Amino acid sequence: MKNWMDLNGDGKIDSTEMMFAEEMLCTSREEHEALFGDAGDFGDDTKEDFEMDAMAAGLDIGELEFMDPDTRAEVLEEAGLDPDDYDFD
Repeated sequence: MKNWMDLNGDGKIDSTEMMFAEEMLCTSREEHEALFGDAGDFGDDTKEDFEMDAMAAGLDIGELEFMDPDTRAEVLEEAGLDPDDYDFD
């Protein structure tokens, strides 16, 4: 069975293939910065992260965006989310 990291199919995994494999396996901007020194293709997706987390917690995104900051922080905390992880400015 061929190893998925053997990108050129020569039967060996060289340093370039290993680097690409590590980059493909990065799951966060912080992890990518620790391994490679830059953010890679992890753009500023804070709004998208918020929307996914809020929907997964069963919260209404539209309502959250219009709440005053203290109420929103309380609702997020009750849902198990850290309000400091999201930027609403």
